Amino acid sequence: ASAIIRRYLDLGNGLNATALNAIGTRHICLLNATQLGTIDPQTLKLVSLDISECSQDTKDILYEKAKRAFSGQPFPAYYELIVPYLGGAPSTDLKALSKDRVNMKMSTFLQLGRDSLMSLTPAEVKGLLGVNLPDLRRWQNKPPVQDWIRTQKQSELDELHIGLVGGTQEGYINIIRPKEQEPSAASLGPVAVTLHLLPPLLLTLLLTSI
Repeated sequence: ASAIIRRYLDLGNGLNATALNAIGTRHICLLNATQLGTIDPQTLKLVSLDISECSQDTKDILYEKAKRAFSGQPFPAYYELIVPYLGGAPSTDLKALSKDRVNMKMSTFLQLGRDSLMSLTPAEVKGLLGVNLPDLRRWQNKPPVQDWIRTQKQSELDELHIGLVGGTQEGYINIIRPKEQEPSAASLGPVAVTLHLLPPLLLTLLLTSI
């Protein structure tokens, strides 16, 4: 499929709506950054793509094109059009959407970019999910929700009133081990290491340094 697409482009053809519909969801993820760059943003108005299985780089590129294509649409029409591409949305855009209470479906929420998701506060997640917020509890023990919870203050999670547990307590820090550094299955330990900050010790160190 990659060879056919490359040959098609080498012959001077462009990735218009007809070509993208022919490539379809099955092969859209095969396009590289250079090929994606040739897509006219307005073309996305004429196609229906599912990029959920694509790389983060592909999602990022197509999101920016979709944002340009649909930016002239009023809200909430804009949101409905941009939903398939939100996996590439930066945190700043997600924070802005949270103020509009878009009632994001959980299936869309789970497709958000990891870095973007981790930067959201509980209040912002509440703004995004709206009426679908209770669905978050069903995923609290599964990634990426589980990892997100571990980076939040438990007191702020409690304010959501949906029973989320696993956040950090006052005076504690949760350290999430990066996935690429995880040990083998035979030696897997807890993902998060909890460190207790001892105020007396810190005070002693501070006074000593002074």
